[in-house]
Amino acid sequence: MSTTPLTSAERENGSTFAPKFDANGLLTAVVVDDQTGEVLVVAHMNNDALKQTLETGHVTFWSRSRQRLWMKGETSGNVLTLREVLVDCDQDALVIRARPAGPTCHTGAVSCFYRRLDSGESGIALVKVKT
Repeated sequence: MSTTPLTSAERENGSTFAPKFDANGLLTAVVVDDQTGEVLVVAHMNNDALKQTLETGHVTFWSRSRQRLWMKGETSGNVLTLREVLVDCDQDALVIRARPAGPTCHTGAVSCFYRRLDSGESGIALVKVKT
C-alpha cells in the first residue's frame, strides 16, 4: 500500500494501491459471498484492519462502537475467509469477496441484509427476505 499522493489519473487508472481513507481514517467495505454474490455485511476498515485482513486472510474491520479491531467470527467462529478484494475507482471503498464459515449477522442470519422495505397502504414496513 502506497502513501505517496497520486494524481486523479494515477488513482483511477494506475496500478498503485493507495487507499483513500476518510477523515476518520476509514474505508467502507462491502463483503459479498464469493460463491453466491450475496451481500453479507457492510462495515469499515482502518489501515490496520486492512493490513490484518491482507496478512491473515480473515476479514477484519474497525469497530466504531468498540473502538478496536474486530475480526469477523472472533467469538462465534463464523470467520470470513478472504478470496478477493476489489477497489473502487477513487480507492475509498472496497468490495471484499469472502467465504463465510457460518452466519454473518450477529442475529444468526446468513446476511445482515435479511429485510427489505415494503411500501403498502399503512406505510413503509420491514419484511424478512430469504437469505
